Amino acid sequence: ADTRNHTIRQVSAGGVVTTLAGFAHVPGSTDGAGRDVRFNFPFGVTVAADGTAYVADYANHTVRKIAPGGFVTTLAGLAGTSGSTDGPGSEARFRNPYRVAVDAAGTVFVADTGNHTIRRIAPDGVVSTIAGLPGTSGSDDGTGNAARFNRPAGVTVDVGGTLYVSDSDNHTVRKITTGGVVTTLAGLARASGTADGTGSAARFNRPSGLDVDAGGVVLVADEFNHAIRRISAGGQVTTVAEDVVRLHDTP
Repeated sequence: ADTRNHTIRQVSAGGVVTTLAGFAHVPGSTDGAGRDVRFNFPFGVTVAADGTAYVADYANHTVRKIAPGGFVTTLAGLAGTSGSTDGPGSEARFRNPYRVAVDAAGTVFVADTGNHTIRRIAPDGVVSTIAGLPGTSGSDDGTGNAARFNRPAGVTVDVGGTLYVSDSDNHTVRKITTGGVVTTLAGLARASGTADGTGSAARFNRPSGLDVDAGGVVLVADEFNHAIRRISAGGQVTTVAEDVVRLHDTP
């Protein structure tokens, strides 16, 4: 997602960059194909196994869908209209969705940053809120709307359906089970820092994008620390970037 150009770009295996959809420097909300499409500060993008891409169109308050042939449609939300309503397609509302993830079944998960919630878009386009309470920030663990987030910025899903969330303004990484139970995997709410360690002994500074591998290892872009962090399945946090530097500095 080339956010400030309002476009979605594609990089081939050979490093060739092309613009898949959107028109540089021209924001908007138009569906269609190629240069006729308009986005408004697209941030997160994820690609399903069948080649379908999903985009968190931040300033449009929508989630967009790009078919393998390049045709763009609005999957959920209504352009220019923010809110927190659950429901099908254009009846649903988001408030500055930031990043998205998709599972093997085609279910899309959304870090709905401005609402402090995590949303789910079923394959049929129906949107539901799986964790957090719209408009209410906090750091509580719990189930469903008893849990609280503070501007969650990233979301990813593992092969078993467990979600991982970078809870940016809480400086933590959270975990959501398939039953909607939210726990804090690493970091301490409202305590920023750089410390490695296990669970609440670790510190982040506004973690943003993240991904999880088949073994349950989570990699986190720790934005304000300018670092890439690794969280083991057991919650042990290490700083990957420092490890790389040390290897290069070794004679």
